[in-house]
Amino acid sequence: MCRTLAAFPTTCLERAKEFKTRLGIFLHKSELGSDTGSVGKFEWSSKHSKEGRNFSEDVLGWKESFDLLLSSKNGVAAFHAFLKTEFSEENLEFWLACEEFKKLRSATKLASRAHKIFEEFIRSEAPKEVNIDHETRELTRMNLQTATATCFDVAQGKTRTLMEKDSYPRFLKSPAYRDLVAQASASLASSSHAEPLHT
Repeated sequence: MCRTLAAFPTTCLERAKEFKTRLGIFLHKSELGSDTGSVGKFEWSSKHSKEGRNFSEDVLGWKESFDLLLSSKNGVAAFHAFLKTEFSEENLEFWLACEEFKKLRSATKLASRAHKIFEEFIRSEAPKEVNIDHETRELTRMNLQTATATCFDVAQGKTRTLMEKDSYPRFLKSPAYRDLVAQASASLASSSHAEPLHT
């Protein structure tokens, strides 16, 4: 069932807009219109601010490990945008839903949210069905009978492994990510020349 934009909290919409702006490089040109030019490209800091430097280092760190990519908000947003181009974003969305789920402390909320996650990602013919084997699907279904923070651990682990072995290497080889690396490297190189050394 589709949700309208009004159903999402304002903070989610604002973050989504920010990421879309910063990560527009991953979107198809047809989605942005014909005269894209530099619209949607990352905004590299001309003043070589600390934030710009950290962002460049962040981008370069994504190729070091899948964990570094997943621990970066910008990395997750970039990876999600890439997965959308491959029509496989459900794996990451499920992984993120599980991460949020683990933070819940109320037993009532755990049970309610567990069933929503199961209906959205796990059950056969789910709207965003993830690619897991029958045994994992059944184990997860059984875990829902007494929903705990760990009831999705096996399914989450399998989708994470699938992303790390399959989608992540393709993301690193994608023209969009290689372009980001080139920009990040250039930004760091120019900032290291521009900033005086402090002793």
